[in-house]
This record gives sequence, structure tokens and C-alpha cells, in this order.
Amino acid sequence: MTEITIFKAKKIVTMNERQPVCDHVAVRDGVILGAGKLDELTGWGEYTLDERFAEKVIFPGFIEGHCHSWEGAAWEDTFVGFLDRTSPSREVHKGLKSVDEVVAKLVDAEKELETSDEPLKGWGLDPIFFDRRVTRTDLDRVSTSRPVVVVHQSGHVINVNTHVLEKANITGDMDVDGLVKDSDGNPTGELMGIALYQSALKAVGMNSVLDMGKDKEKSLRWFAHSAQIAGVTTVTDLASELKPELLAVQADLASRDDYPIRVVPAFLGQMVPTNEGVEWITSLAGQSTDKLRLGLVKLIVDGSIQGLTARFKQPGYYNGAPNGMWYVDPMELPNIIAAYHKAGSQIHIHTNGDEATEAALDAIEAVLKQYPSSDARFTLQHCQMAHDAHFRRMAKLGVCANLFSNHLYYWGDQHYELTMGPERACRMDAANTAGKLGVHYSIHSDAPVTHLSPLFTAWCAVNRQTQSGRVLGENEKITVEQALYAITLGAAYTLKLDTELGSIECGKRADFTILEDDPLTVSPTKLKDIEVWGTVLGGRPFPVSEIVS
Repeated sequence: MTEITIFKAKKIVTMNERQPVCDHVAVRDGVILGAGKLDELTGWGEYTLDERFAEKVIFPGFIEGHCHSWEGAAWEDTFVGFLDRTSPSREVHKGLKSVDEVVAKLVDAEKELETSDEPLKGWGLDPIFFDRRVTRTDLDRVSTSRPVVVVHQSGHVINVNTHVLEKANITGDMDVDGLVKDSDGNPTGELMGIALYQSALKAVGMNSVLDMGKDKEKSLRWFAHSAQIAGVTTVTDLASELKPELLAVQADLASRDDYPIRVVPAFLGQMVPTNEGVEWITSLAGQSTDKLRLGLVKLIVDGSIQGLTARFKQPGYYNGAPNGMWYVDPMELPNIIAAYHKAGSQIHIHTNGDEATEAALDAIEAVLKQYPSSDARFTLQHCQMAHDAHFRRMAKLGVCANLFSNHLYYWGDQHYELTMGPERACRMDAANTAGKLGVHYSIHSDAPVTHLSPLFTAWCAVNRQTQSGRVLGENEKITVEQALYAITLGAAYTLKLDTELGSIECGKRADFTILEDDPLTVSPTKLKDIEVWGTVLGGRPFPVSEIVS
């Protein structure tokens, strides 16, 4: 019989209401035999007592319910974000505070390129923090002879230089949704929305803003490093084309004992005709493994609030900006959802603006009337501007929400002052209302849009504090206990993995997050500062200290 290991801890928080706290957990073959007192676990047979966590706190493995594997590959490109960010190799990249600083960093990066025509790609740009937008004239200062592409932090907008516009035949004569023009009718180089910027990227030989680069294994390893450093044991890749080449690398890594995460990729369903997408996702049935779970589908209804591409109901944007973009025709949305729903896929739907949330709920309700399901668990991702009526409707339909709580800190001030206005900003990412009205919810980072750290995300949901220190919606704060539930069992529920993950109890996978302090006893303002020792995946410890970059 396989050997049993019993881990001893200063405290184990189980997320199991029948036994919320204990100090020992027994594991065999990667599965939890039980949690409790030592003498309650010895009946399972001969065991080894592992006391390495005797002075540490064990939680169920944190689950990041919305991020992207591009978190690993992005660092091959040039970071030009506003706030400091730390890479998977734990190098701190300083934030840039002006357009000129962005241009200067790109100029330096351009000098390091090996060939004269190699594209230069930056990421993390966020002009909402600057006194003006970035233009092609700015990027022409970097180069006029090679493609220069800078992805906004939201991932929904890019800026390009004149070289890219010419290669893509994008001119001021075009009447295309998402093409930003100056007062003379000429393209500024800012391209909004996936359809438009994908055409520009392909014209210069670039696949996607989420491209995993040439060394996909290295990028996925870095993705795993980011997760492990943050105490995450299960991550989503919530917008993947699931192309065979990348899928093969993911499957190979997942088969290795030293790969420290479970990955749940979601097929980006609207990137191909619906019938082709259904055929492809159906063909993957039966290929899931313990560490690579297939079957999710992601649909994107609108864009980004800070990128001014989210769809708002009346009275629209606070600063008077035109309403955002539909990434899928609301009239066609029910047909797309129905096709994947009938095929047995669980569907996650990106909605940022309240108009997009309403369109998604209309479509879901129509589909469920035609094709009833007792446990579809449609999940609205981000769902930032939902109000009480939306949450009541979600509860009635059995729809989950995965709220983008990090927005409260990253862009809360901008939403208060520019995009939503004070009243709507104070209800954004309304976790307390969602819970009170019976909606199953989780919270997330959308990494690399914001940094991957469930403890930081929990801090955001608990404190609701912006960069300036403003509290956005005191009555929407949730407790530390509720936030920790959201990044464990709550997230597992939205992924239909709550029978396997999210709590420490008999029969579930032995995935743990190991912390140096107890989130339930430190000040709620210190949640984000708790040190992560590492993780345990399937009973195997993975110390952060042993990560090799």
C-alpha cells in the first residue's frame, strides 16, 4: 500500500463547515484521507508525520478563476505599465508615468532587437493615467521601419506606429468600428477591439496579443512560477484558441510530476465559426487529465471600462465618451451560447459594462428556456457594473459571477472620476450584494492585466481601497472569511470542480496553500502582505524558495 503522509500545521483552515479548523491532514496518492487531530487520522494505517509546516498555516489551494497563460509569455516583451510589476523571475519592473517615459523605454528595447525587421511589442500601456492618448507619431519616434505594437493593460486596445497602419492598409477612409481618428480624420494608431487589431497584427506577421512566443514550454513554466509564488494551485487560461501545438505542450507539462499547477483552459469560442468551434471543443472530450481540465468555453460580449470599449446602459460614460463595442452581436449571442451549451460545454461570458451584462442574461435566459439545465453554471466574468436587479436575476437563473475586485485598486479612482462617476463606481464589483442575493461568486486578477495574487485580490474585496486611499462602497465590503472562501471553494464552484478542489476534506485532492501567517487573525489591511511559503499539489510540496527561473 502507498505510504500515508500526515502533515502537521500550526493551523489548518479547511473551508469545510463541519470542521472549519484543525491541525493535521492525512494524504495518500495525492488525495486527502482526512483532516483533524492526529489520533483521528492514525486509523488509516502506517504513516509518516511531516512537521515542516508545524509553524505555518495551511489553506485549501488558492484557485485563480480568471487569468491567462500569457502571464508567462508577456515578460518576453517590453513592459510599459503605469504601476510597478514583478515578473515571474521576481524582477521588479518600474512603472512609467508619462508618454515620454513609455517612448524612451521602447527606444531602448528597440536597440536590443537582433534583426532590422523584427516586430517590437510592448504591453501594459494605460493612457487613462496620462494627460493624453498615445499616437502613431509617438511610436514613430521608436521606429518607422519596423512594426511597433503596444498592447494596453486591458488587452482590448493596441497602439501601433505608421509602419503597421501602412502594412495593414488601415486609412482614414475606412469606416470601421474601433478605428480611432484625429480631428483631420486620420488614424491615430489606436485600434480598439479584437477584430480590428487582429487584422493589423496579422498584416505584420504577429499572431495575437496573447501569443505564447516561440518557446511555449518556457512561457508556461513562467506562468506556473507566477501562480506558485502567489500560493495558487489551480489556474485558468480564460481565453485560449487551444491550438494543437500549444495544447500538446500544456498536456506534456501537466503530465510531469514537477509541474506545480492544475490548468483549466477555456476555448475562446468566437474566434472561429460556431459550428467549427463546437466540433473542436467536442473533439477534446476525454482528453482531460488531473492537471489539465478541458471543456470550458469563453465568450466576450464587450470590451474594457478603462479602455472605453465596455458597453454602458444609460446614462453612458461619465466623461461623455461614446459607448463601447459589442464583440458579438447581442441578437446572435443566444445562438452561439445555445450551440456550446447543447454540446455540453460550461460557458464563461466576459461582460464589463451593465448593458453587456444585461445582454448576456437575456441570452442565457432564452437558451435555458429552450434547453433547460439544472446545473449549467454559466459564469459572468468581470461583471463589474451589475446592480441589484442583475444579481437577483442571476440567482434565479443559477448564473455565477467572477468579480474583478482588483479593479477597485487599479482603476477605482479613474472609474469614480472619469468612466462611471461616483454612484456607479461605489457599486462596482459588488461582492456583498452578490452574496446577499444568493449568487455564487468568486474574485480574480485577470493576470497579466493585474498581478496574480489571490491574497491581494482578497484584500481588494475586503477593503475596497483605491490607489488614492478612497473607499469605494463601504456597504460592498465583504469579510475576510468571505474573501478567502471566494478564492478557494467559491472559485472551484464556478469551474465545476468543487467536488475535487476548494476545501480540505476527505476524498478531495491534496492541494494546499502554505502561509507564514494567518489571514484570519492579521489586520484586514495586511492581507496582501502575508508571505507565501509555497504550495502542495497532490500531496507534493513546492516551496517558493526552490523555484529556478
